[in-house]
Amino acid sequence: MELAIILMMLLIIVAVGAMKLHEPALGFPFQKKTHLFTAVERSFIDLIENAVGRDFRILCRVKMSDVLAVRKTADKKTVKNALSKAGSKQFDFVLCSKDTMTPLLAIDLVHSNGKDGYKNQRDYFVNGALDAARIPHIRIKVKAGYTVKDIQECIYAKLPKQKQAALPLLPRTANLASEFATQARPTRPIKTNKTVPRPVAAA
Repeated sequence: MELAIILMMLLIIVAVGAMKLHEPALGFPFQKKTHLFTAVERSFIDLIENAVGRDFRILCRVKMSDVLAVRKTADKKTVKNALSKAGSKQFDFVLCSKDTMTPLLAIDLVHSNGKDGYKNQRDYFVNGALDAARIPHIRIKVKAGYTVKDIQECIYAKLPKQKQAALPLLPRTANLASEFATQARPTRPIKTNKTVPRPVAAA
C-alpha cells in the first residue's frame, strides 16, 4: 500500500513538471513609448488648453462608453447592441466640468489624407448617441493656421447659451501655426499644407 502511494505521488509530480515545461514563458516585451500623442494631437492639446483650459478639464482619447450611460428603461437587446457599438468608439478630446467632471463637449479631429482618412465620414451612431445624451460634438478639420481665439470661438459656439454667457472670450489671439508647420508627420490625424483663418466644421 505504501509503495502504491509513493508511486502515485511520483506520477503526480512528473505530470505537473511536464505541464510546466509546456507552458509558454511569461514575458513582458514592453518599453516606454517616446510620445503618448501624435504631433498634431499635441498641438491641438496646446490650442485647447490655451483657449478654454481655465474653464474645463480636458481629457484625451476618451472611450465613448466612458462618456455615455444607457437608460434604465431601454430593453436588453437595444442596450447590448448599443454598448457593443460604443465600445469601439472614442473621442479625441472631451471637455468636462472642473467641479463635477461631467462631460460637456466632445471634439474629434478630421483629415482627408490617405485611403480612408481619419474620421473623414460622419458616424451616424456617434451623432445619434451624443444627440440623445445632449452632448455637443465638434469635428475640426486638421489644417495649419488656427489661433487660440479660433478654437475658443469654435468651442463656445457649441456650448449651451448659459455656458457661453458665463465664459467670456479671452482677448489674446496667440497663433500656433508655426508649431503645426514644424511638427513631424504623425501617424494619425495628418495636417495639410493649406492655411485657414479659423476652424471649419467637417461635413
